[in-house]
Amino acid sequence: MKKTLFSLLFLLPVCATQAQASKPGNPVFEGWYADPEAAVFGKKYWIFPTFSAAYSKQVHFDAFSSSDLKRWKKHKSVLDTAAIKWAKIAMWAPSIVEKEGKYYFFFAANDIQKESEIGGIGVAVADKPEGPYKDHIGKPLINQIKNGAQPIDQYIFKDKDGQYYIIYGGWGHCNIAKLNNDFTALVPFEDGSTFKEITPEKYVEGPIMFIKDGKYYFMWSEGGWTGPNYSVSYAIADSPMGPFKRIDKILQQDPTIATGAGHHSVIHNPRTDKWFIVYHRRPLNVTTRDHRVTCIDEMTFDKDGKILPVKMTFEGVKPMKL
Repeated sequence: MKKTLFSLLFLLPVCATQAQASKPGNPVFEGWYADPEAAVFGKKYWIFPTFSAAYSKQVHFDAFSSSDLKRWKKHKSVLDTAAIKWAKIAMWAPSIVEKEGKYYFFFAANDIQKESEIGGIGVAVADKPEGPYKDHIGKPLINQIKNGAQPIDQYIFKDKDGQYYIIYGGWGHCNIAKLNNDFTALVPFEDGSTFKEITPEKYVEGPIMFIKDGKYYFMWSEGGWTGPNYSVSYAIADSPMGPFKRIDKILQQDPTIATGAGHHSVIHNPRTDKWFIVYHRRPLNVTTRDHRVTCIDEMTFDKDGKILPVKMTFEGVKPMKL
């Protein structure tokens, strides 16, 4: 009996250490995940990332939900190539929007290099954020290479007047286009054009946009996604069309934390007026191309509305309900 009691007492510090080690922080969930799309639906935070693996294995998307930004529930394979018959490989960088009780899941697939290939940006739809999603139009929404922009890394932006835009592009070019009411097609601008280029200086990929205090904040990723210098910069304008003049880099590698920090999204908690950046980064001493993890840190602004440099952490953010 004494031996058993001694053994239990001996184990107590070990158990406490293990519990402390598993405390939520950065990365926010296990596994190799990149290009996180963050969203708020109801009283839950959601993250829809790219499954970070070889292109041939990128054939599904998982999702994660949380009520407090700290503890995340995994929803396996909310969308995959079984539902999208034209998608074969390289399913990337989701963007999710809710409209009239439906959830629309925009994604890129097949890593097309020319317009004669099948692929580009598609859209799926479901009745719940966790799916299951089904193909919305049965073909890519954008298959063309316009203004030099590869059709990847789409972001769906709702303007103040209710108009939805798709902002996208790789290969150092970014386009904006108007979506129709049911997200089945693009509609032309007043001048008859369908695609307008809004590429800022040093843009590479991964665009997002949000409105704060009446201004349009445009953010994007710079550098090479496989290297340590992947990073995030931003601009501010009075219109979703820009012009966008690069202001500064606000997220980049930290030799004490991680490298390759980029391809992000942004969460705003209106109750507390706190802003968070959700991004991927490469752990130190990791050189494998697809070994990227999803993290969250706070994003702050100065008195003039400019974004302050983000400090990457291992601790992440404090619990915060919506």
